[in-house]
Amino acid sequence: MAGALSGLRVLDTATLFAGPLAATMLADYGAEVIKIEHPKGDPVRSHGAHRDGVGLWWKMIGRGKKTVTLYLGSEEGQEIFKRMVADADVVIENFRPGTLERWGLGYDELSRINPGLVLTRVTGFGQTGPYAKRPGFGTLAEAMSGFAAITGEPNGPPTLPPFGLADGIAALATSFAVMTALRAREHTGRGQVVDLAIIEPILTVLGPQIITYDQLGTLQERTGNRSHNNAPRNTYRTRDGSWVAISTSAQSIAERVMRLVGRPEFIDEPWFSSGAERAKHADELDEAVGSWIAQRDRDEVIRAFEEAQAAVAPIYTAADVVADPQFQALGSIASLPDDELGRVRMQNVLFRLSETPGAIRSTGAPLGAHTEEVLGRYGVTEDELARLREQGVIR
Repeated sequence: MAGALSGLRVLDTATLFAGPLAATMLADYGAEVIKIEHPKGDPVRSHGAHRDGVGLWWKMIGRGKKTVTLYLGSEEGQEIFKRMVADADVVIENFRPGTLERWGLGYDELSRINPGLVLTRVTGFGQTGPYAKRPGFGTLAEAMSGFAAITGEPNGPPTLPPFGLADGIAALATSFAVMTALRAREHTGRGQVVDLAIIEPILTVLGPQIITYDQLGTLQERTGNRSHNNAPRNTYRTRDGSWVAISTSAQSIAERVMRLVGRPEFIDEPWFSSGAERAKHADELDEAVGSWIAQRDRDEVIRAFEEAQAAVAPIYTAADVVADPQFQALGSIASLPDDELGRVRMQNVLFRLSETPGAIRSTGAPLGAHTEEVLGRYGVTEDELARLREQGVIR
């Protein structure tokens, strides 16, 4: 079955990580994504864990894409790229602002070739402003957005996530931005420029910090696993050394938890009827819940919470995720054939569509695996390919 985005052609020239991940999401739902890499390869190929010299992160982020090597800093590469732009719908790039223009590949030139093109520019700080030309990575966005300032224990330092959080959020926003621009094209017949700064989407995900500061002049503090908005809300260790997390965002859930752990008297306290007020009594509530959980094994705790219709979840590792029956029922983890590694497992597509479901068509391909196939489509002959290889324009 053709994917929902079948017929959409995307040129992915971006690296590390937001832009490429957005292109991966589009590929999952049927877009033809042509990954254009420097002849030395996308840096993500060397990031993270490897098996037999093969980058595992690349296998995920490069999935569903045709891989082409092409040095856009050369005149030959620029001319070939212009041919590719002529029948593309979307270009995703994350070069520093001004780089495409310096290469003669700015939007004025690209839109002259293809007026319907959506040029998607994903950078750390956006295309304008005093920081625009700084190198920008997700780590900087996690710092500047306020995420690090509110993450960690109260007496500890600001804490950064051990994975590409800001990049992942930006990738989701980028894929949405692309589809928004393409929807607008249906009405206007024209493409446009998407200017996405990685420092911005994470601001929205962080919730009401800005409006709270604006209206009340207050700043959110680090609270560890606790919340200012409800309690008990924390992670708790079980008798068998596992960990579970609970949330009591709803008043009814908070009441069920206290009955379950044998402390119903808390429910009658005047402060218990408000999540914010309960949070002021987190020490008492955590002691009651934590001591009850500490006397039981994880499976017993989960079972008791489920029977009480209270919200609980085990703290999982990747090993737990792949074994979990709920993830299995959803098909959250896909098992795929790979020419280099045999069968591999990775996260599946983001959501399920009843009529046009997405699918991972392939794992990340070796560097330049589709160069001849794709460039041949644009009139590059075998002799030209040989010459371009000799010049280092392709690999």
